[in-house]
Amino acid sequence: MKKSNIVLIILAGFVGLILLLVIIGFLYYKSNYNRMITRQEYVAQQWSNVENVYQRRADLIPNLVNTVKGYADFEKETLTQVIEARAKATSINIDANNLDANTFGQFQQAQDGLSSALSRLMVVVERYPELKANQNFLELQAQLEGTENRIAVERMRFNETVGEYNRYIKMFPRNIIFKFEEKPYFESQEGTEVVPTVEF
Repeated sequence: MKKSNIVLIILAGFVGLILLLVIIGFLYYKSNYNRMITRQEYVAQQWSNVENVYQRRADLIPNLVNTVKGYADFEKETLTQVIEARAKATSINIDANNLDANTFGQFQQAQDGLSSALSRLMVVVERYPELKANQNFLELQAQLEGTENRIAVERMRFNETVGEYNRYIKMFPRNIIFKFEEKPYFESQEGTEVVPTVEF
């Protein structure tokens, strides 16, 4: 065999090896990138579910406020706080693809403010037995309680989805090759870790 044929065979083998490595690298890159995009879309989908239940709560509040307004001596300040908290909570819109800690914190703070205002409203309602007996109010209260439960479930699911996404993007070598941003979690409302004291 001629020396030139041996060189050509070695060169062809070397080119074939480089081509094989490029193809393997491309397939690895494509596969991991697509998985990261899929996980990012799961986060966006779950975020839409969270927004949906928060919107449901916001939609119930005007009916609740109108029912309570019918009682002339009901505290106007409490109703005003609920209306203002609702307006603030519905004014913050976040694109699921741009969930950063700052805007997410503002969203959560506004929603927690609305939750607090609704809790105060329910405490004040306790002083009005005729309002508590109103069938429309009872139905709205039941719907609101159900929605609050849905919110808790969707927030938990969102946190699980974000956890899977964050773990996936942080794994080596994906964390070096790709520049995907970590997504924030929902955190419990400040003060919920303190057990309330009940006195009789």
